[in-house]
Amino acid sequence: MRKLLLFSIIVVVGITFIARLFYLQVYSSKVYDLYEDNAIRKVFHYPKRGYVYDRNGKLLVANQPSYDVMIIPREVKPLDTLEFCSLLKISKEDFTKNFERNYRYSPRIPQVFLPHLSKEDYAVLSEKMRKYQGFYIQKRSLRDYQTTIGANVLGFIMEANQNEIDADPYYQMGDLIGKQGIETSYEKELRGVKGVKFIQKDRFNRDIGPYKGGVSDTIPTAGHDITVSIDAQLQAYGELLMQNKIGGIVAIEPSTGEILSLVSAPSYNPNLLVGRERSRNYTKLNNDSIHLPLIDKGLLRMHEPGSPFKALIALTALQEGVLDVNTTVTCHHGYVYGRNGRKMACHCGGGVRNLNSGISKSCNAYFATAYRKTIEKYDDASHAMDVWSNHIKSFGLGDYLGYDLTIGKKGNIPDGSYYDKWYPDFKWQATTTLSNAIGQGEILVTPIQLANMTAAIANRGYYYTPHIIKSIEGQPIDTAYTTKHNTTIDKRHFEPVIQGLFDVYNKGTASFLQVPGIEICGKTGTAENFTKIDGVRTQLTDHSIFIAFAPKDNPKIAIAVLVENGYFGARYAGRIASLMIEKYLKGSISRTDLEKWVMERTLENEYEKPFSGKPFNINAKSQYMFVKDYELQKKKAKTNQSDIE
Repeated sequence: MRKLLLFSIIVVVGITFIARLFYLQVYSSKVYDLYEDNAIRKVFHYPKRGYVYDRNGKLLVANQPSYDVMIIPREVKPLDTLEFCSLLKISKEDFTKNFERNYRYSPRIPQVFLPHLSKEDYAVLSEKMRKYQGFYIQKRSLRDYQTTIGANVLGFIMEANQNEIDADPYYQMGDLIGKQGIETSYEKELRGVKGVKFIQKDRFNRDIGPYKGGVSDTIPTAGHDITVSIDAQLQAYGELLMQNKIGGIVAIEPSTGEILSLVSAPSYNPNLLVGRERSRNYTKLNNDSIHLPLIDKGLLRMHEPGSPFKALIALTALQEGVLDVNTTVTCHHGYVYGRNGRKMACHCGGGVRNLNSGISKSCNAYFATAYRKTIEKYDDASHAMDVWSNHIKSFGLGDYLGYDLTIGKKGNIPDGSYYDKWYPDFKWQATTTLSNAIGQGEILVTPIQLANMTAAIANRGYYYTPHIIKSIEGQPIDTAYTTKHNTTIDKRHFEPVIQGLFDVYNKGTASFLQVPGIEICGKTGTAENFTKIDGVRTQLTDHSIFIAFAPKDNPKIAIAVLVENGYFGARYAGRIASLMIEKYLKGSISRTDLEKWVMERTLENEYEKPFSGKPFNINAKSQYMFVKDYELQKKKAKTNQSDIE
C-alpha cells in the first residue's frame, strides 16, 4: 500500500512538472515573451508620422530625422566617461543623472539615454559606438514645422510620461506622443504603427543575427496624412493683427462648422518645441505669467459676452411671443428697475427703440425690457429661467461644444436651479437677474462658443459642431461633425434680428467699420474685467468683443474676436473682425486705414498695470499706447534700472 502511494505521488508530481513545462514551452511561447527575453535585443523602427496640410493644400507639418542614444543599463560596461560625454556634448554630472534615472526605471528595458542628436553629432558618434557596450543609436523622426503660425492648433510632440505608458501598452519609455492641438486629437491617426526587429545575442552578449531568421519581426506602418480646416493665410493674418495684444480670434465656416482660423495671442513659433532645446523653451513660455502663451485664448478664456448676447435675448423674446418687430421701448438713457430704483445705464443716445434700432444702437433699456417680459411670461420665475436657459443652450452655450480639440471650458448659462441655490431664502424674479439681458452677470462664454453662436444665427437656426479636421488620408471624418444641430428658435424670427445686425454696420455702433462690397452683419460688445491685486478685487480696462458674419445672405464666414483690455467692442475687436472678413472673402485689404490703426497700437501697457505696483487708470481715462512709444518707454526703463544697479 505504501509503495502504491509513493508511486502515485511520484506519478502525480511528474505529470504536474510535465504539464507545467508543456504550458511554458508551448502555450506561453508567444511574441510577448520575446520582449522579456534577456538574450534578445529589441530594435524598434519608428514609422513616418503623418503630414499635416491646411485646407488649401499648404504643407504645415513634416518630419526630420532625429537620432536618440539608447541604453540598456545592465549591459553597460566600464567606459571612458569623459570621452563619451565629450561626444554627446554633456557634462559628467548629466551622464550620471541620466544613467541613474534609466537604471531606476528598469535595468533591462531599452530606454532613451539622450534624445535628439544632430546629424553631425550622430556621424561622429556612430563611428565609435562599438566602444560603448550597453549603448546604441536609434533613428526616429521629429516634427519639422513648415510654418511659424498656429502653434496652438498644431500642438507638439514629446516623450510619453508614465501615466500615458500605463494607459496604452503601445508606448514605451522614450516614445514620442502628441501634446496639445491636432497632435493630441489625432495621435493614433498620425503616429502610425512602429515595427520591431528581434536580434539574437550569444553568451558573450554579442549580436549573432535575427531571431529565428526574422520570422517575428514587423515592419512599421506610416501614419496617415491629415488636412485641417485652417486657412494658413487667414491664420497668419490674424496672428499679425493680434501682435502686442492678448486675446483670441475664432472664425468658422457656417455651412460646415469647419474652423477657418483659431488665433491665440500671443503665440509662439512651434519649432521652439522641437529638439534638444525644447525643454528650456517650454519652461520659458510656461513661466510667462503675463501673456500665458501656452493657454489657448480661443478655447480656454471665459468672459461675459456683453452686447453680442443681445441677439439671443431678442430671438428668445420673439420665440416666446412677448414682443414683435414693431414693439417699442422708450430709453431714458438707461433702464430703471427694482424697489430701490436701480438704473442700468445706456449709451444708445435715448429715444424710442424697436427691435431694429435696439440691436443697431445696442440699447440696454430695450433688451432689459425684452428679457424681463420673457421671464415674467410665466408665474414661476424658476420655470421661466429653465425655458429661457434651454433656448440659449440650443446655440451651443453653457456646455462643451464637442469639437475635436482636447481642451475647452463649459462656460455658464444659468437656469432656475442655479438661482434657487443662490437665493434659498429669497423670492427672486426677473429683476434679480436683469444683468443677463446685456450679457453680463452670471453668463460666461468662450470665444469659440461665441463664434459658433454667430454661425447658428448666420444659418438661420442651426449649426454644425465646430471642428479642425477636414479630411484624413484613407479614412472618413467622424459623423459628429456632419450632423446638423437645430436651435429651439423658429427660422422666421432670424431675419429681423439679422437685419438689425446688418444695420449695426450700416448706421449703428460699427458704421465706421464698413468694408466696400461686403455685406457684414455684426455686433459690438464690451465686457467688464476684474482681477485680484494683493487680495483686493480690482477693475481693469474692459475687454473688447465683436461678433460678425458675412455675406449677409449665404454666409461664408462667422467670426468672434476677443481683445483683452481693449475697451469698446468696435475699437480693437471690431476693426480686427472686419479686416479678417475682408482678407478671407477678397484675399486682400482695402481698409488699410483700419489695418494701420490696429498694427500701430499696443496694449502691453494695459497688461502690465496689475503687476506694476503703481496706481493706474482704466477705460476712457486710459490712453492709447503706440508700439514705437512703448518700445522706447521700455528701453528707457531698462536703462534707468541699469543705472540704479
